[in-house]
Amino acid sequence: MTSHHAGAAGRERWFVYVLRCRGDRLYCGIAKDVDARYAEHVAGKGAKFTRAFQPLSIVATRAFASRSQALKAEAAFKALSRTAKNGAIRDWHAEGGKGCGGAPS
Repeated sequence: MTSHHAGAAGRERWFVYVLRCRGDRLYCGIAKDVDARYAEHVAGKGAKFTRAFQPLSIVATRAFASRSQALKAEAAFKALSRTAKNGAIRDWHAEGGKGCGGAPS
């Protein structure tokens, strides 16, 4: 499993992450440690959405220097159409895809 967590001490990083969930649905959120947050979602302790639509895999992550930046990116992603979301995921992968994949499919 790829590590998606805050970097070295003194350097806080936040991640926007996208999960593929049951019913081919996408869920987007932010976290400092994506692997731990994913485990919470899988255990039924995450968002209401992921309790209704079980997460299957982490499909993309993107790092940001601050919580504020990550929240803005999350809101922008959530405002996209499904087609545009799929395009954004492809772009994140093309930009280096840091952490894309992560959990087993």
